[in-house]
Amino acid sequence: MDKDNIFNNIDEYHSLLSADIQKQLEQLRQTIRQAAPFATETISYGMSAFKQNRVLVYYAAHKKHIGFYPTASPIVKLADELASYNTSKGAIQFPIDQPLPLSLIQEIVKFRVDEDAARAK
Repeated sequence: MDKDNIFNNIDEYHSLLSADIQKQLEQLRQTIRQAAPFATETISYGMSAFKQNRVLVYYAAHKKHIGFYPTASPIVKLADELASYNTSKGAIQFPIDQPLPLSLIQEIVKFRVDEDAARAK
């Protein structure tokens, strides 16, 4: 995906990708919506993002993985559950050729929702 592209919304971003990647991203999107029903969708830093008081999570399709960016704290807290994925300080790579770990993603998003609410107080 060309980083110079500017997307107006998540639907536009998804529409530029292949059908199989669109399907995975739509699963990811629905999982995030279920875990954060009051979050709003946006594009931030050229990526799909979900925001409440602050951005909860970002995601983007790459050549061999879907990058999921929930900030550092849930990656530290759920390190054991994430051991089979490539991670960095604020990113998780979900391989394109494997099913998304939807229950784990939901747990991460719920963690971020709670974290976001606590910071907003």
